[in-house]
Amino acid sequence: MTKFRAKLTYILILLIGGSMLIAGIFMAKVLENSHVQSLKDNMQRELMVISATGDWNRTGTESEQLAYYTSQAKLIKASTEARLTFVRADGKVMGDSDQNPEQMDNHLNRPEIAAAVTNGVGYTTRYSDTLREKMLYAAVPVKSGDKVTGYLRIALSLEQVDQSIRSLWYFLVAGLAILFVIAGIVSYRIASGITRPIEKMTRVAQQITNMNYESRVASYSNDEVGQLGQAINRMSESLQQQMARIQENERRLQGVMENMMSGIMMIDREERIMLLNPSAEYILGFTAQELLGKKYNEAKQQYEFAKLIQECIETREPIRDEMIFYYPAERILDINLNPIAHEDEEWSGVLIVINDITAVRRLERMRSEFVANVSHELKTPIAAVKGFAETLLAGALNDKETAVSFLQIIFDESERLNRLIGDILELSKIESKRIPMQFSPIYLPEFLEKSLSVLRKEAEKKHIELSLHVDDDIYIEADEDRLRQIFINLLSNGISYTQEGGKVKVRVEPLEMNTDGDYERLRIIVSDTGIGIPKKDLPRIFERFYRVDKARSRISGGTGLGLSIVKHLVELHKGTIRVDSEVGIGTKFTIELPVIH
Repeated sequence: MTKFRAKLTYILILLIGGSMLIAGIFMAKVLENSHVQSLKDNMQRELMVISATGDWNRTGTESEQLAYYTSQAKLIKASTEARLTFVRADGKVMGDSDQNPEQMDNHLNRPEIAAAVTNGVGYTTRYSDTLREKMLYAAVPVKSGDKVTGYLRIALSLEQVDQSIRSLWYFLVAGLAILFVIAGIVSYRIASGITRPIEKMTRVAQQITNMNYESRVASYSNDEVGQLGQAINRMSESLQQQMARIQENERRLQGVMENMMSGIMMIDREERIMLLNPSAEYILGFTAQELLGKKYNEAKQQYEFAKLIQECIETREPIRDEMIFYYPAERILDINLNPIAHEDEEWSGVLIVINDITAVRRLERMRSEFVANVSHELKTPIAAVKGFAETLLAGALNDKETAVSFLQIIFDESERLNRLIGDILELSKIESKRIPMQFSPIYLPEFLEKSLSVLRKEAEKKHIELSLHVDDDIYIEADEDRLRQIFINLLSNGISYTQEGGKVKVRVEPLEMNTDGDYERLRIIVSDTGIGIPKKDLPRIFERFYRVDKARSRISGGTGLGLSIVKHLVELHKGTIRVDSEVGIGTKFTIELPVIH
């Protein structure tokens, strides 16, 4: 903007100075011409006065006339300081104030004399060879009646005129110099007044370019510059609003992308990976820094996955497929590929949505196994009831001892069938969260003691020692019936799978004391010295109908749903349960529950 200000200043100086220079030159020429014209008028008047007052028709010999006119010319020069010459009608010089007339040429053809003959007065400016300087000549005819008897010529040196003109030029140059300085200052002020708001607008525009949309131009007048500033302010406000909307949309999109459970990958028209959300990083096992900017076939991806992308790029059609990935962990993925096109239908890339459906497929498998297990578990007692009933109908009813034995078996199997159906219904309610939870404060030592007393007779039959270790001042807020169901199941399993003379223990450990001295969580451990569980079966111990030893489980009267019910009930209390076991040493169930104040 400084260059523009300098240019504008120079232009204004040149315009003002040039105009003043032209005006000065014109004025000088007018003054020069006026001065010369004034000299001519004065010379004419002087010649007319000399002609009227002098005797210019004197008679006598030529030598007498020469002497007379020369003396008159010198006399007049002494008074006027102008050269005076008397020329006879035939052009003969009869007298001159500065030179010897006898030595002078005939002047009849001189321009001033010729002009005087024609116009009555003649003027000319020329260099005088006699006086060797530039002279202004004026001539008038001298008449005797109507007859021209000669010519009077007066000459004035132009040195005086030139001196006056030089003085005028000196004054003009000095005035122009002063005016140039004033014009420069004024031009600079004018240029600054014009460029200063433009500079401020330029700075605001640069700040807007640097995304500082809060910058504004100071208000100016309503002229074109002010209107430009107002337009920039409106543009800045509009850009600020648009950028705010864009940033808000970006934040929303970023939040959606970062929190989506589905993996999102985008490939541009150059087949490079341009977008990858955290879920996609987790599913694929690579970070965004490792994949972004690389071509999909160079990104160390599974061959079948890269082939699927290539097929979508070639066909430009949506593709959906399920695929098993083995890195970073074995997963079943549902992959959706959709080509991206703009409004002008120009293809711009591929959008890939990846869903981890491993849990879904596992759930479907578990449901399938559940149906199969339910069918199998129901089939066994029903087959037993049906078989013994057919035997009784076939004639065994007459044998009273056999009939009673068969009827007892039928009763036991129906009881088992009733328990199985009851557990299935109970598990279904728990999983669907259709059971109401009635939380209330529970004094844990008394509660656990009552739970142990329910199973004490059963433990005594196998000479199993039941023990409880809990502090006296521990309370917990929970659903009492459901909590009792949890411990009855765990204690019953411990008694069932512990050999005679073994031990089943319950221990409570407070955890996470807060600033008020209250416990935030409790750890409840139910352990036994039973047969234990193999390590390969531990991950599936809480699955429905999963049994480590199916034959022995049926003998114990279990339905295979107890631990699954326990796990769901613990989760309904916002707690966790885990199992540790070693074959031949025993099993330990650890439950952690929050203490609700």
